[in-house]
Amino acid sequence: MRFEGIFTPVVTPHRTDHSIDNDRFAEVIDFLIASGVHGLVIAGTTGEYYAQTMEERIALMGKAKDVIAGRLPMIVGTGAIRTEDSIRYAEEAKTVGADAILVTTPPYAYPTGREIALHALAIDRAANLPVMLYNYPGRMSVDMDEDTLDRVGRSPNFRAIKESSGDINRLHMLARDYPHIQLSCGMDDQALEFFAWGARSWTCAGSNFAPEAHIALYEACVLEKDFDQGRRIMSAMLPLMRTLEQGGKFVQCIKHGTGLRGIDCGPPRRPLQPLNKDEKRELGEVIRTMNKTVDAIRATRKEG
Repeated sequence: MRFEGIFTPVVTPHRTDHSIDNDRFAEVIDFLIASGVHGLVIAGTTGEYYAQTMEERIALMGKAKDVIAGRLPMIVGTGAIRTEDSIRYAEEAKTVGADAILVTTPPYAYPTGREIALHALAIDRAANLPVMLYNYPGRMSVDMDEDTLDRVGRSPNFRAIKESSGDINRLHMLARDYPHIQLSCGMDDQALEFFAWGARSWTCAGSNFAPEAHIALYEACVLEKDFDQGRRIMSAMLPLMRTLEQGGKFVQCIKHGTGLRGIDCGPPRRPLQPLNKDEKRELGEVIRTMNKTVDAIRATRKEG
C-alpha cells in the first residue's frame, strides 16, 4: 500500500448521552469520500479511541468497513497502553479487512526505543498488514528514535510514519536517513515543509470539516509542484491551525467544525467538554475566511 494523499482520522459522533451515533458516523464517512480525501483512519486520537471500550472500538472497525465498502483505504489505529490490547486491535483489524494499521507508542509507560520497537513488531506479527507508525511525543512523552526505526526495519510492513513531533530536525533525519519509510505529515503547521522534503501524504484531523483546503495544499505541492501557490494556501490555513491548537480543545474544534458542514457529531466524551459560544463563533469565522481565501487562490490558478 502507498500512503499518498489526504488521510482523515475520522471523528466519532456521539448522542447527547455520549453513546456512539452509528448513523452519523456513516454520514461522516460518506461525506469524506464524496469530498475527495484519499484514505480514512479509524480509531485515531481524533476519533477519541482512548475514551472507548474495546467492544466499541471493534464494532466501529466493522461499521467503518461496511460503510467504506472498498471505496477508500481504511487504516485502523491500534493505540493502547498494553501491548496485548494493541495486538487484539490489530488482529480484529485484520479480520474486518483493514488495509493498514496505525501503531503508536504506548502512553504513560515511557518505553525505550528498543521497547517501542518490540511493541510494534509484536503488533506487526499479529496482523501482517502495512503499518504506519505514529510518532507523537507531545502525548506519549517519548520519540520513536533511531533505535526504534532501525529495529522495526527488520519487517517490510513498516511503510510509513506519521510524524507529529514538531521537530524540524527529525523531519530532516527521517527524509535523509530513512527514505524507505514514507513520510506523512502529522504536524499541520509544517505541512509545507513536509511536502518540500518529499512527503506525499498528510494525516490531518481538520480534513473532517475542511477537506477542500487540505486537498488543495496537497495538490499544489505534491501533484503540481507549485510551492508558490502552496505557500499562499498554507498562509491562508495557518489561522485555523492556531485556533485548533489553542486551549487544548482540538477534538472539540474538529467536532464543531464537522457540525458546521451539516453533520452534528455531538459532544466529546468526558472529561472533555464542548466549546463555548465564543469559541464556536471564532472557529466558524476562521473556517469561513480560510475557505474563501483558498477558493480564490485555486480559482486564480485555474484561470492562469
